[in-house]
Amino acid sequence: MHPDGPPDWWIYRGTGRPLQDVVLAERLPPAPPWRTFTGGPLPELDLVPPDDGEADRRLGLEHHLSARHVDPHEVEMVNAALYLRRPLLVTGRPGSGKSTLAYRISRELGLGRVLRWPITSLTTLKSGLYGYDAIGRAQAAGTRSAVSAAPSGEYQDPPIGEFVRLAELGTAFLPRRLPRVLLIDELDKSDSDLPHDLLNLFEDGEFTIPELARSARRSPLVEVFTADPHGTAVLEGGRVACAAFPVVVITSNGERDFPPAFLRRCLRFETKDPDTEQLAAMVAAHAVDPGNEHRSRLIEEFVARSAALGGLPADKLLDAVYLATSGAYSENGDSWPRLVDALWRQLNSLVS
Repeated sequence: MHPDGPPDWWIYRGTGRPLQDVVLAERLPPAPPWRTFTGGPLPELDLVPPDDGEADRRLGLEHHLSARHVDPHEVEMVNAALYLRRPLLVTGRPGSGKSTLAYRISRELGLGRVLRWPITSLTTLKSGLYGYDAIGRAQAAGTRSAVSAAPSGEYQDPPIGEFVRLAELGTAFLPRRLPRVLLIDELDKSDSDLPHDLLNLFEDGEFTIPELARSARRSPLVEVFTADPHGTAVLEGGRVACAAFPVVVITSNGERDFPPAFLRRCLRFETKDPDTEQLAAMVAAHAVDPGNEHRSRLIEEFVARSAALGGLPADKLLDAVYLATSGAYSENGDSWPRLVDALWRQLNSLVS
């Protein structure tokens, strides 16, 4: 952290502690003219979607991360992404805390539930934007037609919005006064076309659902489901266009390179392995082993083992501390060393 305290331009401080007496809409400066989006219509009640407990699971219930634990470069890059409305590409070793950054940002800035879009080799842009259940709509139409007893014989198809659900990526670009936090997790696992496919969305901040656009003349306003539990949104003309560009955190384990055009549109940051103090704060945040005499020793052993093996996921320390607290730890005998060896085995090691 800066010796004279955080710079005035920082909004995000990196501790994950909710900001007190700060209204983000007033603190965040206007977007650059080339990154200004004017999507709509804005919802009348623009409520922050409540967190579903995932942040607590990832970050812990307690706030033990202080200013001296944070990486100033990480905080600078997050704030730059907030100011410039640009995606943040976070690279680093597996288990180094890349994905938890999204939850820390959301908790600290009060942006509610994180929209997590996990990537596989089969993931497509459309699957991240929305899903349309054409078969379900056809079946519902057939059922309603068969049971219709209207004397006039008139029949109306079921509303198309009942069969459209925005996925995580699509939900993140709904028009809102404050941005949503979108975690695109492990993009390096994707097909080679997906980073290219994301370019237009990141530049334009909008997309169209063809199934709704075709019926826009008959139904200009359609209510659809979103990726939030019990969430719905009203779309006009089948168009989803953001008013506040989402806080996009893209993680990569470095398994592949991304095209230059994609990299130009992102800010990049590489995570570091947590040090001893950061690991101790992480253990304390999860209320694991409070005051246990073995905690410091386990943390030191974990740091040494991680350095020797070229890196270990930090959650493996939590596993060991929890087992030690539960009574598995013993200074005598071979049981505990064998257990720790199994827990802290290098990820790419072959089991003999």
